[in-house]
Amino acid sequence: MRPASVLSTGRVAWLSAAHTSLIDRARAVRGVARLALITIWVPLSVGFEALLLLVPGTAKIRWTRVIWGVLCRLLSLRIRVRGQRAGSVGGARARARGERPVIYVSNHSSWLDIPVLGTVLPSVFVAKGEIGRWPIMGLVSKIGRTIFVSRNRSTTVRERDEMITRLAAGDNLVLFPEGTSSDGSRVLPFLSAFFAIAKMPKVPGARAQELDDMPRYPDGLTPLIQPVSLAYDRLDGLAVNRARRPVFAWYGDMDLGPHVWQLVKWRSMRASVILHPALDPHDFPSRKALAQAAWRAVSNGAAALRQNRDTSPA
Repeated sequence: MRPASVLSTGRVAWLSAAHTSLIDRARAVRGVARLALITIWVPLSVGFEALLLLVPGTAKIRWTRVIWGVLCRLLSLRIRVRGQRAGSVGGARARARGERPVIYVSNHSSWLDIPVLGTVLPSVFVAKGEIGRWPIMGLVSKIGRTIFVSRNRSTTVRERDEMITRLAAGDNLVLFPEGTSSDGSRVLPFLSAFFAIAKMPKVPGARAQELDDMPRYPDGLTPLIQPVSLAYDRLDGLAVNRARRPVFAWYGDMDLGPHVWQLVKWRSMRASVILHPALDPHDFPSRKALAQAAWRAVSNGAAALRQNRDTSPA
């Protein structure tokens, strides 16, 4: 006959395993339900936005924010914002009354950055061409008038000119100047080339003709640069530490599908965003100096968020 202590230990182990199994099943059901709601919401909302593309004005910009905002809600992703956004929704009327376009520059650690910033900022994204081939987010991005860029030097001039034209016409842009996503533990150096559309390079000789052929901003309408810090700091109500940060981070050669599936099974999440004071490119002697100033603001803000320090608005 087994001792009572052995039977008791076995019963505790069985109950613990059963409890774990129930939790896993509940998380799986939660994930399936969320994905089902997302697959219903996205085609309906994007279909409506496709109609808004035919309508002049800023309705399409406003509706894109609704699409991303509802998507965040379906993911149970709450967004906390600190600071003041530079610029307005934009549009041709805003440019006509002299409102400068804004280029928002942010750190980048996950595909989640797109719905988060898309909810907070009235803008269009500048994104890698491969995003256009993603399920769901690729469709939203295309209808949301995302500017897709490649690493092909033969298309660089065309892509640059499109960005300048869109800014002058009324759009604001979101850029990720790290050039790639990271593991979220630090902000990678900003590439100064991303700031060329805000601070035109001064080049002599043969390339001067290239600058002459570039689209131009109307007088007084060169873009402002607003640094934006973003971090995911709550997961199921608990602070996100180094061990939990990989839940959000999506970078390198990670597959998108498995990462999305693991993420939708969590009960709740929170992203925190700091909107830093805008920078005027005219105040900096070079693109490199401008990129460094933007990087310092974003890096310091992201570090404060990762360390769960209170970040009151400026």
